[in-house]
Amino acid sequence: MTDIRSGLFVAREAELGEIASVTAAAARGRGGAMLVLGDAGIGKSTLIGAAASRLDGWRVLRAGGVEFESELPYSALHQLCAPVLDHRAGLPVPQRSALDAVFGLRAGATPTPMLVGLAVLGLLSAVGRRRPVFCAVDDVQWIDAGSRQVLAFVAARVAAERVAMVFAGRDAASVSGLGRLPVLTLTGLTDSESLTLLRYQAPFGHEATIVQRILAEAAGNPLALVEFARDAGPFGLPGDAGHRAVEHRFVSRFLRLPAPTRSVLALAAAEPTGDLVLLRRAMAIQGLDAVDLAAAEDSGLLVTGSRVYFRHPLARSTVYLSTGAGARRQAHASLAAGTDADVDPDRRAWHQANAITGPDEETAAELERSAGRAQRRGGLAAMAAFLERAARLTPGRSRQARRLLAAARARLGSGAPSAARELVDEAERLHPDPADRHAARLLRATIDYHVARSIPATIALIDAADGVGPDEVRETYLEAFASLMFSVDEPGRLRRLALHIRERVPQRQPPRPVDLLLQALVEQHLRPVDEAMPMMRRTVDAFRDHARTPDADPWWMERACVLSVDIGDSDAMEQIVDRQVELARAQGAYAILPHALRFQAVARTIVGRFADALVCIIEARAVDEAAGTSNLVGSDLMLAAWSGDVERFREIREKLRDWVGVKPTALHYSIGVLCNGSGDHEAAIDALLLVRDQHRRGAYAASVFHHELVEAAAYVGRPEEAKESAEWIGDVARVNPNAWTTGAHLLASALLDPGLGAQDHYRAAISRFAGSRMRVHYARARLLYGQWLRRVGRRAEARVELRAAHELLSTIGARGFAGRAARELDAIGEPTLADDADPLAGLTARELLVARKVASGAGTREVAALLFVSPRTIDAHLRNRYRKLGITSRRQLRELLR
Repeated sequence: MTDIRSGLFVAREAELGEIASVTAAAARGRGGAMLVLGDAGIGKSTLIGAAASRLDGWRVLRAGGVEFESELPYSALHQLCAPVLDHRAGLPVPQRSALDAVFGLRAGATPTPMLVGLAVLGLLSAVGRRRPVFCAVDDVQWIDAGSRQVLAFVAARVAAERVAMVFAGRDAASVSGLGRLPVLTLTGLTDSESLTLLRYQAPFGHEATIVQRILAEAAGNPLALVEFARDAGPFGLPGDAGHRAVEHRFVSRFLRLPAPTRSVLALAAAEPTGDLVLLRRAMAIQGLDAVDLAAAEDSGLLVTGSRVYFRHPLARSTVYLSTGAGARRQAHASLAAGTDADVDPDRRAWHQANAITGPDEETAAELERSAGRAQRRGGLAAMAAFLERAARLTPGRSRQARRLLAAARARLGSGAPSAARELVDEAERLHPDPADRHAARLLRATIDYHVARSIPATIALIDAADGVGPDEVRETYLEAFASLMFSVDEPGRLRRLALHIRERVPQRQPPRPVDLLLQALVEQHLRPVDEAMPMMRRTVDAFRDHARTPDADPWWMERACVLSVDIGDSDAMEQIVDRQVELARAQGAYAILPHALRFQAVARTIVGRFADALVCIIEARAVDEAAGTSNLVGSDLMLAAWSGDVERFREIREKLRDWVGVKPTALHYSIGVLCNGSGDHEAAIDALLLVRDQHRRGAYAASVFHHELVEAAAYVGRPEEAKESAEWIGDVARVNPNAWTTGAHLLASALLDPGLGAQDHYRAAISRFAGSRMRVHYARARLLYGQWLRRVGRRAEARVELRAAHELLSTIGARGFAGRAARELDAIGEPTLADDADPLAGLTARELLVARKVASGAGTREVAALLFVSPRTIDAHLRNRYRKLGITSRRQLRELLR
């Protein structure tokens, strides 16, 4: 380890070499990160410090966690980034705004941790362009959750940067988010290393018996060796050198100091940012001066420079906890008085709260305002901490309960449902008034719903919502209804809920788009399609108009897109979902972006833009990977079915085997599409009748299943099974006539017409689809017409239709339907040529996404933001892709993808 006086490093050379290998690679543009684990005092901080001292020409950034400040939002991140924040000027506006917001430099929209992570990655990348960057983050088990999440995000994405990151913590369980990093575990020093360290710490030596006692008690812990050597006298180690011996040494040394020196140390321990100016202000308030500060430094516990820090984190916590409660409150009061309320109101409020014991509404109200500022910076955990502390200081029981419930909501939002439930329990023990009791019950049900997402939890949520005013729970009902649409476990449940909502929730005037959405969903499940259609149409139009506004909210747009599919409006479907994706990206709304991208993939699939659908799915996976969220596969399943990709379909279907309860109608619908595409209409109708049966029982099923059921029933000679679906298709076409709905109605009529009159229906359907964006439906109509022509013996005409269908279906990527057209052509003596090999087949999914985005004109920064990596990473990957494809420029890439 390192000698305190000389800086000589006397051990851990192998471990130092492992860190050096990371920094050496980073210097060459291949960044990396690692996690150093070990017990308190084992030498983690010293090792990292020694590694940093050997880095000539590097920018070294440091941060560390403090146990009693782990709730302050982005405090560790601010420590790390503050010295280089001037580099944010060159970042894209959303990233620059995110940093300004979380560091309180400028008011702005609440950024998500992913956007903050992308901004910090960009910041470090910008610094690294000038010189390599070494980030040392100590005591990560104590840094705030927001900082840890962002730093884990960045650490996973520095592979193409001149950035090395080293984190230090006690154990892997305490550093959530960083456990996947390479780990370097420190154990105790050997006896020879311990003796070497002791020689430097006690150059005049100790008697052999004392040395052996020190070695035995320290058990290879470097900090223990240093402290025991410092305190050992001629008769051995003073006091008990057993459990927590090092802390005992710090306590003993602290308590032997003069009172003014202890006061300085208490102030420094209570203000862990190391702000020397603030420390001196607080000292002046207590009548302390530079002599007292020098004495604190001479104690060996404190180090001063541009900032103030304790020689070891254990020293800080020991000093803080060894200071009497009254002296601690006095320290916080002095720090609060010395903190500029205009510059850092939140830290001032936090110190003030720690300076008092009894109820104090003025301080509680200031903490509540700090909670609001924390929320705007994206610190929900900090918001909850401020509100909890405010509640503890609130004089009245009713107001205290309300603040506890507000804290519980923030805890739930930060991903801590257990802590949220405990706060609800505490609020209920205060016997709040009836309104707050109902609010507590609803919040408890909401917590259970977010944890389980089960049918019982959804029902409990609905029951709890019944005790609250209808205007306050419209969106709760909407969320519950939307959840049950896809998981009904008994006939009639969804209809009963729809009736309940219609009776309980009055129509709002003027209605918002979300109010219309709830009403439309209720109408859709209570009325025949022709009667429900006007409200569904009104809702889709309201969302489309809302989507065009500058302050449009992306939430719930995907449900409006589902309605647009059900009424057969492909234009509204694409317009709304495209706007939702645009808004989610711009706002950094990464909670809904992957869902929006997946529905965008569904929309692209419906109109026959399969390559674009795949790009949407790949991007959604990238967001899920960055956020650590589950990867939903519904859109993948639908695209695989329409593409006729049997192997991919089987792979996805395997993932669905663990689903509990009723199998999703989306699975059976996709099986129907896949089997219709391959010509296995018997298997198709079996799957599609399951969809119809579930729909009759009250489960939601997207209306497009009717189209597949009509084709399957017609081809297996069971037209009676298609009657209900054909009527539904006809009703939609009459109420909402457009190219898609009218074309589908004409095609259904052709399929179910047993005579020669089918020809007119086929031709009319093809004509309607030809003037629309529905390429795949146009191609399928020509395929069906070509098959009908062949069956009635008009081979020459059939050849024309089947050839056109085959070419378009192959171009789209609908391999199953294209294969069906090829077999029909082969049956009339018209063989098809094998498709050329796909030049992109050798690319990974992410490489394909980058290639298509770049070919479409997207810049490096834009693509980097989509994939949550730095521009340098995209440039490096592009060079690899060019090599794989045998090209050298973006122009050639665009030509290849035409």
